[in-house]
Amino acid sequence: MTDPGLVLHKLGVLREHVERVRRRRPASAELLRTDVDRQDALAMSLLVAVQEAIDVAFHIVADEGWGVPSSYAESFELLARHGLIDPRLADDLARIVAVRHRLAHGYASIDAGRLWSELPAGLDTLDRYARAIAHFVGSKGA
Repeated sequence: MTDPGLVLHKLGVLREHVERVRRRRPASAELLRTDVDRQDALAMSLLVAVQEAIDVAFHIVADEGWGVPSSYAESFELLARHGLIDPRLADDLARIVAVRHRLAHGYASIDAGRLWSELPAGLDTLDRYARAIAHFVGSKGA
């Protein structure tokens, strides 16, 4: 059975880092391009937030006995298959995981313009996910 306390803690960390990204995102892509320290801060908080989302998905899938996902995207697909999130949200989460991969693996450098433009939708996706999972945990009696 899913541990509500653990999931809620992870959602709290996810939300904290989403808010950090929102506070740090500059008004323009050009401002981000010229501030490597801000790029690093945004990238780190986004990495943490997405990783928490992934960890929550794997935790729920394992504890509910829904199988072992072969990828991060499949963990979200399993949540959708079992009605915790809608399929569109699972697809959106797979897209933000792709952003995470680009950041985590470096690929030589951050494309500041691309990151700047992807953040609003990615943060909205993480917010929607956190609400859906909090609803699931709440329905479990937490």
